[in-house]
Amino acid sequence: MARSAPVRRRATPERSPLVERAVAAYVGLAIGDALGATVEFMTPKEIRAQYGVHEDIVGGGWLRLKAGQVTDDTTMALALGESILGAGRVDALAAADAFDAWMRAKPVDIGNTVRRNLVTFRKTGDPRAPASEHDAGNGAAMRILPVALACCGQPPAATIFACRAQAHVTHHNPLSDAACETLAFMVQDFLAGRSPLDVERERLGPLVAEHPVFAWDRKHSENPSGYVVDTLQAVFQSLFATECFEDCLIDVVNRGGDADTTGAIAGMLAGARYGLAGIPRRWLRGVDELTRVRCEKQAEALIRLSGAEG
Repeated sequence: MARSAPVRRRATPERSPLVERAVAAYVGLAIGDALGATVEFMTPKEIRAQYGVHEDIVGGGWLRLKAGQVTDDTTMALALGESILGAGRVDALAAADAFDAWMRAKPVDIGNTVRRNLVTFRKTGDPRAPASEHDAGNGAAMRILPVALACCGQPPAATIFACRAQAHVTHHNPLSDAACETLAFMVQDFLAGRSPLDVERERLGPLVAEHPVFAWDRKHSENPSGYVVDTLQAVFQSLFATECFEDCLIDVVNRGGDADTTGAIAGMLAGARYGLAGIPRRWLRGVDELTRVRCEKQAEALIRLSGAEG
């Protein structure tokens, strides 16, 4: 679908191009979350009947959100980011404590796997959930952005270790791990200005080789579930079949299903790929302002922590 080109904006004097893309990734996550939440759990047919093409941040949905309000995808990421900044690194116990405090504050939404394993953490004090073949949901992947930013410019092993440290608090599963690590590396690649072709070849090829269940094609999948494989397949189809931030997000959320999470992850990747200049102004204005500012400031702080700017 053709969209009007967004107004191009230069990086602010206070931000390097790297920080600008990091901010765009975080704001993109919040925008995708807010946009997708409206049509979460709807089918594409239901979306077409009610909205035609869903392309504006209007709130509502099954959670009856205010326009611009975000869900657990963004608020868990922010909680994780605060724990990283507080500890000076990605730390499993700090992340578990932050998630527990987040849950105690009664978030607007929370996944069953997240809730179950945080309740277990309260009882045991162990920040590592038991390994489970049933915990291959997208709850750890949706909040991976702060890890990608905090580990930017560091050796790959550091990113892998950090991804698993935060993920295993609630999702101790090899498919979840693979998804988290792939997404974190993709964010870092886009922040570095790498081409989509290189990112697709060097990140998705190894992912599918190790875990063939992630194999995907250009066919348009609809109604993706919370299963992390379904989530990533829908996101990859939208990200690599479109040429701008707006088209990517509109494509993925109009598939319905777990649309706040597919929207959040697609927004994260597309933000890192296209930068702030590629995000439509109506969406920048439409997402909750306090949330947007928190995302911006946290992105800047996490990049500083990483030392990636030298």
